[in-house]
Amino acid sequence: MKLLFGQTISLQLRLFVAVLLSIVLIAGDKFTQGGTVVRTSLNTLVSPLIYVANLPYEIFSLGAKSLHTRDQLLSENEALKKKQMLQSEQLQQYQFLARENQKLRALLGSSAKQSNRKKIAQVLSVHSNPYSHQVVINRGTTDGLSEGQAVIDEMGVVGQLTKVGSTTSRVLLMTDTTHATPVRILRNDVRTVVEGIGKINVVKLSHVPHSLDVRIGDVLVTSGLGGTFPEGYPVAVVTEINRDEGRPFAQVFAEPIAQLDRIRLLVILWRNQQEQISDD
Repeated sequence: MKLLFGQTISLQLRLFVAVLLSIVLIAGDKFTQGGTVVRTSLNTLVSPLIYVANLPYEIFSLGAKSLHTRDQLLSENEALKKKQMLQSEQLQQYQFLARENQKLRALLGSSAKQSNRKKIAQVLSVHSNPYSHQVVINRGTTDGLSEGQAVIDEMGVVGQLTKVGSTTSRVLLMTDTTHATPVRILRNDVRTVVEGIGKINVVKLSHVPHSLDVRIGDVLVTSGLGGTFPEGYPVAVVTEINRDEGRPFAQVFAEPIAQLDRIRLLVILWRNQQEQISDD
């Protein structure tokens, strides 16, 4: 069998045949649909080879992209953590300011019958004597304070001023054994007196007749008698009643409404309701 391009065929003939076949293929591709079918078939056969040849590049690109994405995610995660920490700190500040604002609003509107003159004070220290319930505040005579003025917090009655200095004063808490607060029962307007017994969370109603209409859960508010506490400020809630007929009086105990063990901001009230003073 002889090959078309064997040793016996000259180079000129080979060139002529190649050029002629090329012309025939070009003309056939242009004027017939056969060329398109052939190219499509060849592309289909060659496509897997192209994918295989391009596989190393794709793997390399994917790895580089993965590393870039991971580094980007780590960077974004770190930035988000820092942002979250800053926002958490701001949120804590906002919550603190919201509580402070709420307390100040409550302090300025805690009475059913508000006096026109009042001043806000801050607790500086707590008296260390366990038998004397007192706190020191940062207000004194320079702020117009005087002994015997009523002191409240955002919840209710705290006590009254005892020793007033130029820039600081002592507040005798209502739970002190020497303090007494004229009150009335909110439910029926029965008047009585609340006395401190030396416990920060318990007070006692003094000289309560067995027939007195008092119940557990009754709210006690200032009666306005005595001139120290304006009428209508919350004082305590009745928690225990012991009607022992062998005793001359019933034993009635109550829990102060004011949070005396955690007070920080207080309001000092003036007796003269007609005077006005701007709050600092």
